[in-house]
Amino acid sequence: MSINNPLDSLPDMAVFARVVDAGSFSGAARQLGITPSAVSRQVARLEAVLRVRLLERTTRKLRLTEAGAAAYTRCQAMVAAAREVLALSDTHTASPRGLVRVSMPKAWGRQLVHPLMPGFLRQYPEVDVQLVITDRAVDLFEESIDLAIRITDAPPPGLAGRPLMSVRHLVCASPQYVAERGTPAHPRDLAQHSCLYLGEDERDRHWRFKRGGEQTTVKVSGRYAANHSEVRLDGALQSLGIASLPEFTARAALAAGELVAVLGDWEHGTDYAGTAWLLYPPNRFLPAKLRVWIDYLVAGLAGDMA
Repeated sequence: MSINNPLDSLPDMAVFARVVDAGSFSGAARQLGITPSAVSRQVARLEAVLRVRLLERTTRKLRLTEAGAAAYTRCQAMVAAAREVLALSDTHTASPRGLVRVSMPKAWGRQLVHPLMPGFLRQYPEVDVQLVITDRAVDLFEESIDLAIRITDAPPPGLAGRPLMSVRHLVCASPQYVAERGTPAHPRDLAQHSCLYLGEDERDRHWRFKRGGEQTTVKVSGRYAANHSEVRLDGALQSLGIASLPEFTARAALAAGELVAVLGDWEHGTDYAGTAWLLYPPNRFLPAKLRVWIDYLVAGLAGDMA
C-alpha cells in the first residue's frame, strides 16, 4: 500500500484510534466485532505505511510512542469528522430521534435538568436521553458525549458554547440557628460559627467574599461536611450550621422563610460560581435530536436566566 493513497489507510487509522481508546487489541476487537489478530494486522499495516512505530507492545499494556501520540490525535479528529458526516442525515430528519448523552455537574443534573426530562421525553418520544452526572470535566471527543454543561469563564479551546445562566453561591442558615448563635456581621465572624462546607479539598474551607473594592477570605470549620448541595441544604434546614449553597438549591427554602441569607451584601465566590455554559463540538450541522434538546433546556431554564 502506498502512502500516496491516503484513503486506503482510513480504516486502519480508525482501528488504531479504537485500540488506543480501548487500551488493548482485544478490547478494540470486542468493540469492532473482529478478531484481535485482525486488529493487530491493521495497526501493523498503518505502521508500515507511515514507516514509524505507533505502539510499544508489552505483555500487560500498550504505550503510545511519540509518533503514535501525534498520529492518535489526528486519527481521533478523523473519526470525529466521520461522525459529523453521518450526523448530516439526522440533521435534516423531520422527526428527531436517537440518543443524546449530556454531561453536567451533580447539583445541576439533579436540581435543574432532571425535573425537565419527563416533559421532554413526552414531547419527543423518539429521543432517548442519558445524563452523565459528574463534577469531572469530561472529554467530549474521547467519551462520546454530545453535550456538556460546565461552569467556566468561556468555552475551552476546541469547543463551541452557549451561555445558559449565571450561577451564584449564597451563605445561608436557618432562623433557629441565627437566633441561637447570632448573625455574622462580617465574613471574618464565620470563623466562630459551625459551617457546612464541600469538604473535597482543603481549599473548600477557605470561603472567599467580595464587597465593592474589599476582598477577604476566611477559613471556616464545622462538624459536618458534604460534597452534595442538597445534603448541605438539609443540614442548614436542621440548624446544623451555616451552609454555602448554589442559589438555585436554596431558592425555595429562602422563599418559604425556612432559610435566611447571611452576609447578603457580600458576593460569595467559589470554584462553582460563574456562568454555566452548554458546550459541544464546533459543528454547524447539529443533529435534530441535539437541537431540540438544547432548545428545550434553554426554554426550561428561562426563569433562571434573569
